[in-house]
Amino acid sequence: MSDEEEPVSIVERKRNEFLDDSEDQKDSDVDPDLRSETEESGFDRPERSGSRDRGNAVEAVKGLQDEMDNSEETDQTDEPEEFIDTDNVEEVPPEEASEIREEYDEDEEEFFTEIEDDYKVESDGVPARITIGERKGEYVKVYKLDRPQVSGGTGAFVQNLRSQAVRSVKLSREEFTDADEVGKVKQKFKDAVRTQLKQMIPQADDNVVEILVGNLIHQMVGLGDLEILLEDPHLEEMVVNSADEPTWVYHQDYGWLKSNITFESENEIYNYSSEIARRVGKNITSLDPLLDAHLPTGDRTNATLSPISSHGNTITIRKFARDPWTITDFIENGTINKEVAAFLWLCLQYEMSVLVSGGTGSGKTSLLNVMMPFIPPNQRVISIEDTREVQLPDFLHWVPLTTRQANPEGEGEISMLDLLVNSLRMRPDRILVGEVRKKRQAEILFEAMHTGHSVYSTLHADTAEQTVQRLLNPPIDVAEQMVQSVDVNVVMFRDRRRNFRRVFEVAEITKSGYKRGSKSMGLGANVIYGWESESDDIVKKRESDSIMDKLKMHTGMEREEIYDNIDDKQMVLQWMVDKGITDVNEVGMLIAEYYSDQDEIIEMAENKEDPQEIFDRYGN
Repeated sequence: MSDEEEPVSIVERKRNEFLDDSEDQKDSDVDPDLRSETEESGFDRPERSGSRDRGNAVEAVKGLQDEMDNSEETDQTDEPEEFIDTDNVEEVPPEEASEIREEYDEDEEEFFTEIEDDYKVESDGVPARITIGERKGEYVKVYKLDRPQVSGGTGAFVQNLRSQAVRSVKLSREEFTDADEVGKVKQKFKDAVRTQLKQMIPQADDNVVEILVGNLIHQMVGLGDLEILLEDPHLEEMVVNSADEPTWVYHQDYGWLKSNITFESENEIYNYSSEIARRVGKNITSLDPLLDAHLPTGDRTNATLSPISSHGNTITIRKFARDPWTITDFIENGTINKEVAAFLWLCLQYEMSVLVSGGTGSGKTSLLNVMMPFIPPNQRVISIEDTREVQLPDFLHWVPLTTRQANPEGEGEISMLDLLVNSLRMRPDRILVGEVRKKRQAEILFEAMHTGHSVYSTLHADTAEQTVQRLLNPPIDVAEQMVQSVDVNVVMFRDRRRNFRRVFEVAEITKSGYKRGSKSMGLGANVIYGWESESDDIVKKRESDSIMDKLKMHTGMEREEIYDNIDDKQMVLQWMVDKGITDVNEVGMLIAEYYSDQDEIIEMAENKEDPQEIFDRYGN
């Protein structure tokens, strides 16, 4: 390049690439994003995003961002964060605007042989209808998503709208890469697209505008049709196995269902995985084809790339409740009874360490979340996780920490062990570790217990006895003296036939005749509470030994006084259930008030008074 030539900035290069693609799209007059296709599987595909156009939009936004941060010629700090370029906006003729309408797929009676359920969900202003039923030729029930479609020759119009939005919205680097800023980014694009639509189609109905805005947001800065699935409160899991088969979903009432959502190509699935990774500062590539991450909603995500997953690229999303579960929810749905809940409340109040065991999907992390409001609000909580799953109430003094993978050069890794060691220097009162998998992690965890910290964690084991065996044997394999630091072991269970979760056992680790090979070991499990399958009740099996002794030492109370305290807590919990207190912060306020003025809360519970007085006191 000669000295006289002006260098082409990255923003100009990206902008030109994007607009060139726009011109190509205008010539074709076909928008793959906005049509209903029929696959060989027989499913009618709902509207979704094409990987190429979506990738261009993301790259164009990124190019704009890089130019903002790196430009030395123009200081943009005084410019508004968002502007609308109206110079090139053309009004859409009425005959084209009339083709932008709301329409759904075929009659459900033609699709299903038997319909078992149907309901509506909404995501970013886009309404959708969910129908579940039997279909001829399918061995599992089908989950059918119908959303409003845009029909007619709107390819050039939609592409022009996208390019205008990319030009008009300016993002900071933090907004582009920070998962917590996704909501703000979406709102900026919504405002820009909505303004342009009103100028291009002034006669358009407001509902149609909002639907089109939502569709474009899902395509440009979201996960396409998966965004609607994320808003379905009945779903627990979403699984993309490859581009050759439909997405599967796990429904709370019907189990695994085959959906009518499919993907254009493996590259489209990769684009979604890559965007999820970038939002949390990670990479997924052919050299690093595994990803554990979380969405801005807090949902846990795993992704794999071919050929590690031989059938194709995969995405697995485990949803978490948008309104976090509370102890009152668990009591009301039978996951735990109020006696066990009051017992655990007392244990957490007096800083006992708790290990929650269970199988996959049994509710270990959910129970851990539910118990955290029992921590007094004047104590500092530090959580350590590979992927953010824990959701604690706003009122707690909480510092969440997450691990970080190494960069492509193998540098910058922050392991769970690093965070565990560092957390001990952060003056914690309570330490919460997402899951114990390795010996070194367990050693640091138990060392924290020995140094006077209350520790809470999860472990894969189906019973209290299995928990002890896993701790004492490889790969964890820690010393007996360390394992005795666990005060309480709660085991969770999932009944797949009846589709519910229960607290299976509450146990303490005690001396026993357990054998490790030919060697007699000194530890076992004393099960205090256990779940009875036939009656679906959690019953008391035997008295506590070590837990009760520790409570007597920590509280100065006698055994009868401890039981009276548990009875009082049961009454308070039942009062909260009767009054319908299920919001995590409201539950936390009442528990915090209990610590501040125990007599007042007990009196209110006895008299069944309205707790709104407490909420008003805190401005809630």
